Amino acid sequence: MPIPRRGAENRVVITGVGLVTPLGNDTATTWQALLEGRSGAGPITQFEATEDYATRIACEVKGFDPGRYLDAKEVKRNDRFVQFAVAVAEEAMTHAGLGTPESRAKLRADRFGVVFGSGIGGMYTFEEQTRVLIAKGPKRVSPFFVPMFIPDMAAGVLSIRYGAQGPNYATVSACASSAHAVGDAFRILQRGDADIMITGGTEAAITPLCIAGFSAMKAMSTRNDDPQGASRPFDASRDGFVIGEGAAALVLETLEHALARGAPILAEVVGYGATGDAYHITAPEPEGVGARLAMAFALQDAGVAPEEVDYINAHGTSTPHNDVTETKAIKSLFGEHAYRLVVSSTKSMTGHLLGGAGALEAVITALVAREGKIPPTINFSQPDPECDLDYAFNRSVDRPVRVAMTNSFGFGGHNVALVIRRWED
Repeated sequence: MPIPRRGAENRVVITGVGLVTPLGNDTATTWQALLEGRSGAGPITQFEATEDYATRIACEVKGFDPGRYLDAKEVKRNDRFVQFAVAVAEEAMTHAGLGTPESRAKLRADRFGVVFGSGIGGMYTFEEQTRVLIAKGPKRVSPFFVPMFIPDMAAGVLSIRYGAQGPNYATVSACASSAHAVGDAFRILQRGDADIMITGGTEAAITPLCIAGFSAMKAMSTRNDDPQGASRPFDASRDGFVIGEGAAALVLETLEHALARGAPILAEVVGYGATGDAYHITAPEPEGVGARLAMAFALQDAGVAPEEVDYINAHGTSTPHNDVTETKAIKSLFGEHAYRLVVSSTKSMTGHLLGGAGALEAVITALVAREGKIPPTINFSQPDPECDLDYAFNRSVDRPVRVAMTNSFGFGGHNVALVIRRWED
């Protein structure tokens, strides 16, 4: 029997989505590439990644033109991570039927909010201005340095752009940042503090310092001669994640508000669970206790029994420890049903968008629920006996998905699970 919900008032639906990813600069292109099992990885082109860098590959966004969304002055005054956020918000708002000033004028500004996550913020700006400080001195540092660098600026810029005067803030919890953002926006709507929210996450951290830092941690794959085969979640030969960049946005609304304005409904968000490992600054708790609790709390919040879940979009980073602990957590919570549901890691294709990953995977999970199509986990070649679930290895899966879950875990021991249900009138 379903577990009773905790008593939230409002149902919350997804009415618009937007993506900029290493697979495409919009949702449709990204979704098609995912179903086809294409990798977005390649050699780093955004700076000269010499052999001094242990990792010289990444999943970069290709052909992105910020001038489509911002004027020349705005492009100069906004870091790449904010430019991505504006692009995905524009697509999501258009998808939601709010792409014009006239359509947005009907919204109550004080009931319209933004929660947008980023794990790192404006690293392009940080590194550029550090070089200016060292070479030319403090008087030459840009007056726009701080507002271009701080991670909350994506949320701030979107609030200004759309006149959203409701709840407005950023979430920063490493690779769980934008999953927290989606969950928090969901909660704000559930409890009636807003009618409509733009939420999501963005990251642009393929920079010399970030690549050097993650390489020093030995967290990233060093398959430099095979970039498209480097991200291989749940495979025995995995050797680390492939960093990605990009952004994802969702327009969330209370069901009452969406129906009143005749909005298109993509899916329903029904559960949110968040926990802490209280274990280590980078390593997951070995038995996946925190991850299990986050999933259990999300199911409880949704009033969904474990056996009702059809699909899990895994955190699935392709690191040796994460994939095993996430598998343990799933098996511990779902029992025998763990072998009947499908688990896949779309990071095998998009790479790991860090603070943008959770929102990206929430959008993918909503599309899975709507379409009944599950993207594969690509690059499988060697089975890992500790990872023995159905990971949709090297194949997309067509099956009805009524209830789906997406997991996000971050350095510091942050765990988030979201439950998304197929929309049925």
